[in-house]
Amino acid sequence: MSNAPDERLHPQLHLNSYGTYLRRRFGSRISKVNVDAGFTCPNRDGSKGTGGCIYCNNVSFSPRETLSAVPLEEQMAAGMAYHRSRLGSEKFIIYFQKYTNTYGSAELLSALYRRVLDHPDVIGISVGTRPDSLSDEALDLLTDIARTKYVCLELGLQSMDDAILNRINRGHTLDDFIGAATRAAGRNFDICAHLIHGFPGESAAEFLKTVPLMAELPIDSLKLHQLHAVEGTELAELYHRGEFTPVTLEAYITTVADFLELLPPRIAIQRLYGSAPLEICVAPRWGLKNNQMWYAIVNELTRRGSWQGCRSVGA
Repeated sequence: MSNAPDERLHPQLHLNSYGTYLRRRFGSRISKVNVDAGFTCPNRDGSKGTGGCIYCNNVSFSPRETLSAVPLEEQMAAGMAYHRSRLGSEKFIIYFQKYTNTYGSAELLSALYRRVLDHPDVIGISVGTRPDSLSDEALDLLTDIARTKYVCLELGLQSMDDAILNRINRGHTLDDFIGAATRAAGRNFDICAHLIHGFPGESAAEFLKTVPLMAELPIDSLKLHQLHAVEGTELAELYHRGEFTPVTLEAYITTVADFLELLPPRIAIQRLYGSAPLEICVAPRWGLKNNQMWYAIVNELTRRGSWQGCRSVGA
């Protein structure tokens, strides 16, 4: 272990938090505001498959105020008011979150992205998508926007194991992700990867094998969360039949802390856990609020006297 933590790490959090990264880059508190622009998903409409991923119910991770029937400007106003009041945020990144937000023509994407960027307090956009739904036209559009605004492309990998990706009906492969990340590199925008821990048949040791892949690829930030079942999904049905056992809170905290110790400090952490409204959350139900989940992992690093990257071989 190194004797001196990397300067990019927050001294109390023991990791490179995305919020700290944004404040360091832009000089003020920045918040992400989720919007629903009315996209669908190629894994639902038959282009790639039907039914979607076995865990996917977008209500579980989308604020109630973000409904595609509500104009984007109203969604933005509600989210910005919330973050101004709660956190004192001054500027905002608009997060195109629900479903696959590059799944459309370049003309449609340009109109939607530039529409939210017209707001004077919006410094940029974050675009969530699948690695198999990233056209050259979409990449060129994001590259053009990144000349004057902040852009983060969020690519859902979830697992590097193709067998798991097949079992969860993900509809793409690890090679698809590597190809998308490689094509998106060097375009002056950030790349964020999404990973989930707790898939049936996946051990902690297997999940930790993802770290070298993230270190080797041009990944700037990460979102991690536990696999959880919500109502209206195939995963919930598997849980009710006794065919899915969620990872325990203690095991998740341990594995994520191990993951962070191995992860190079250059990669910022956007998320460490997943949450869902209690009324639709099936399992696991850990009974912790969002900030309690975050600090459960931070406290584990503190207890160990360790930090992000202290066992990393990369910078």
